[in-house]
Parts: sequence; structure tokens; C-alpha cells
Amino acid sequence: MATQTLNQQNFDEIVTGNDVVLVDFWADWCGPCKSFAPTFEASSDKHPDVVHGKVDTEAEQGLAAAANIRSIPTIMAFREGVLVFAQPGALPPAALEDLVTQVKALDMDEVRKQLAEQQAGQ
Repeated sequence: MATQTLNQQNFDEIVTGNDVVLVDFWADWCGPCKSFAPTFEASSDKHPDVVHGKVDTEAEQGLAAAANIRSIPTIMAFREGVLVFAQPGALPPAALEDLVTQVKALDMDEVRKQLAEQQAGQ
């Protein structure tokens, strides 16, 4: 499955409407972003059950600001609408594959319980 372009209009709908969503925040002028693009694309082909979205931080500055992007590329993973991973830097293919496997294996009931406990403790 090809990567999808995410923008201010479709971001929330795609993140909340799919089980697993990986998001690559990138820019055209960013060398590491361009180097990472084929790895991200290959992952989208290997995992058609996972939505792979790309956010052009130059075109979508408001979305990048809302996501608190300070460095690109930044990879985010959402599971059932919950942000479960966010890390700047391009991942090598094996690390991206490991991330997909771990996100798919998450016990979301446990994740929600931990989030509720953290929010209650604040």
C-alpha cells in the first residue's frame, strides 16, 4: 500500500479511523528525510494493514507545530488513535520493522489503563 499524504484536513480522521498509523514528518530540503523515504515506502508495501502517512512540515506548518515537531524526520506511531511512539531521526529498515511489530503487539487495554493512571496522577 502506498504512503498517504496527511494534512490538517485529514490527519485526525486517518489517525482515529485506523488501527495502526505510522506518520513520517519530513521536508523536501531534508537529506535524512529523503534517505528514509524508500525505507518508509517499503514498510508500507510490506504492511498493507498499517497506514503509512507522510506530513510535509513545510506545507503543513500548523500540523507540525501541533505535533510539537522540533527535528525531522520524526516518526510517530498511533494505535487505535493513541500516540504510542514518537522519535526524531530516520530509522534503519530493521528498526522500523521492529517498531511496526511492537505497535501491532501492544495490549491497548493496558496502554489506556497506564494513560489513565498517569493523567490521574498529574
